[in-house]
Amino acid sequence: MASKPLRPSDKGPLKHKRASAIATQLYTISYLILFAILGTLARLGLQTITFYPGAPVALGELWANFGGSLFMGFLGEDRRLFSDEWGDVRTLKSIKKRGNDRKENFEDDGANAGNGDLEMNPEVTATNAKRVHGTVKKTIPLYIGLATGFCGSFTSFSSFMRDVFLSLSNDLPTPSSYPSLPATNATTTSRNGGESFMAVVAVILLIVCSCLSALFFGAHVANALDGVMPTIPHTFVQRYMDRLIVIIAWGSWVGAISMAIWPPDRPGGPAGHNYVSWKQETWRGQAIYAVVFAPVGCLLRFYASIYLNNLLPTFPLGTFAVNMLGTAVLGMAWDLQHAPLSSSMSVAGGSIVGCQVLQGVQDGFCGCLTTVSTWVSELSSLRRKHSYLYGFTSIAVALAFLVIIMGSLRWKHGFITKACV
Repeated sequence: MASKPLRPSDKGPLKHKRASAIATQLYTISYLILFAILGTLARLGLQTITFYPGAPVALGELWANFGGSLFMGFLGEDRRLFSDEWGDVRTLKSIKKRGNDRKENFEDDGANAGNGDLEMNPEVTATNAKRVHGTVKKTIPLYIGLATGFCGSFTSFSSFMRDVFLSLSNDLPTPSSYPSLPATNATTTSRNGGESFMAVVAVILLIVCSCLSALFFGAHVANALDGVMPTIPHTFVQRYMDRLIVIIAWGSWVGAISMAIWPPDRPGGPAGHNYVSWKQETWRGQAIYAVVFAPVGCLLRFYASIYLNNLLPTFPLGTFAVNMLGTAVLGMAWDLQHAPLSSSMSVAGGSIVGCQVLQGVQDGFCGCLTTVSTWVSELSSLRRKHSYLYGFTSIAVALAFLVIIMGSLRWKHGFITKACV
């Protein structure tokens, strides 16, 4: 005897009590704050350990962009982690009403069948089930935090474009010239315009191709682990994890702001008893300022994508806008860091603290405002001609911004070594 399809009033996984709109908004923002901080710290840490003397590729953000794109590909393809959310009846009905594809216009009995496992229903194809699941999980605060918060903050389009410009101007740093590493006899030699052009193409190809490859590899990993990947219990997340994240996220952000105001290694601080002046204080420049600015950039990117990406389906305006804005802001912060702010100041950036703030703006705000993982995901999902147009326009406009902003200082006065490391 055929089993009766589950209804919204029946017991089972479909009967999940939904959080209110205000609570869902609070949970989403909290996840974005926490994962923006974690993504920033992961990016800075990975840049440090992969930038070493003798490194075959002297691009600090390469591994971070690769790793973030790989994780994004995994999250986009995975159908197990959040499969407990598949059976939300109201969500599936709204998809059916909005859908233009008649193949998705299946009956309510079929949409509601079977313990949230849509591919078991013969009326629903695997493609439709995958599409439905992808739409449903994009409304889950935890998924938004992982994809938009962590992956978007782990990768950085602005840093990528900064290295493109530095390769053009022959100022791309190498481990041998990095101030915190032992000095060597290696120097940057002059080169002609053709060689600079080849350097620019090399950086662009390396980052774009490696990140696109990572995106597809992450999807392959998700498919390979489909049979063994566990499912995150919806009840546990909604009752406990969502609420706990609110405390952890906001507490972490407030704690970072407090440490920026009163750094532990300040003169007289708990970790600064052997310091004699503020010149030895490094905590804020290494990570604290970046953590303070990171959630601001991440939240701005999130809301820009909500309000702008759907305006033009063939060209994601939200991602494009934040990538261009973040690249321009990074260029301005870089200029302030590498130029005396007045004729009486011999230190670039005005002071050590000022230099640290500017570094925090670059690593935190610009790093989280811009994203490579979402960018390559959009490149892979658009039609071919739209994808090429979107990709070339993003790189060309961002590089033009940096040529105007950073190039005006570089080719007129030159860059001065920044005051902070």
